[in-house]
Amino acid sequence: MGWLFKKKEKKGKAKWFSIEKLKNGLEKTRNKLGSSFKDIFSLNKKIDESTIEELEASLIQSDMGVKPVDKIIQDIREAWKSKVIQDTDEIYTFLKNNLKQNLSKWNTKIKVSSVAPTVIMVAGVNGVGKTTSIAKLAYFFKSEGKKVMLAAADTFRAAAVEQLTMWSKKIGVDIVKHESGSDPGAVAFDALEASIAREMDYLIIDTAGRLHTHQNLMNELCKIKRVIQKRDEKAPHEVLLVLDSTTGQNAIAQAKLFSEAINITGIFLTKLDGTAKGGFVLGMHEEINIPVKFIGIGEKAEDIENFEPHRFVDAIFD
Repeated sequence: MGWLFKKKEKKGKAKWFSIEKLKNGLEKTRNKLGSSFKDIFSLNKKIDESTIEELEASLIQSDMGVKPVDKIIQDIREAWKSKVIQDTDEIYTFLKNNLKQNLSKWNTKIKVSSVAPTVIMVAGVNGVGKTTSIAKLAYFFKSEGKKVMLAAADTFRAAAVEQLTMWSKKIGVDIVKHESGSDPGAVAFDALEASIAREMDYLIIDTAGRLHTHQNLMNELCKIKRVIQKRDEKAPHEVLLVLDSTTGQNAIAQAKLFSEAINITGIFLTKLDGTAKGGFVLGMHEEINIPVKFIGIGEKAEDIENFEPHRFVDAIFD
């Protein structure tokens, strides 16, 4: 089928796009930020209060969020008053380093269980690209030579099960599914039993993206979690939330809602190549203390990479 997998890649080794692909994917975001910063950084002049106020307005317009911008502006003002920076061109480097430092506080690596399989539960509302992201995760792990199984626990949407089945065949990974409308908890439990019996390295569980009410959705996610913990009390080892980058600050609001109900351990950002709102990622550490662990740029299975703060910031600012 033309799929090439690395069989002996080191455990936990980060995988990244070429820097050109990452920059191209973030072009809309970079252009938006660049147009905001152009007048501020175009001339090498002494910093004054009006410069900082202009920068603050530009950062807010970049979808970074009010709270993160307040923190950054406070840091810049302190650096200016203590004469660490004095000219406008120094703000640019200071800003980049500040953002890298904040985002680097996250642990962006997947938690791998000491006893296989590592169970990853994937949540997210309909339309964010959840099913495709699960396929990307499966491809990502299989390309490391790992055995991967999928659990089609979004039983409320027949299309979701069909789509996941299609991806499983395309990538060449096992899948456990029941009839449409079946109990999602039962699907997850059976998949965990099967993944243990077949000595899988990873089990990735799809979950419903929408029920009649927000509370029903959260209750269903909690139920799936309780059911699989009857078989493995430490599972799921990761709960990834898929967020659509094109929604900007609304993605932050979604993350806050989900984290109130279940312990979200990481975020998978999709559609970064289709948005000018990627600036919200730069302020996520101040908004929600949930690390971004994967990003997606493109629709193919291989269009996934580990999130690396320094590369991400450089791709936006350079």
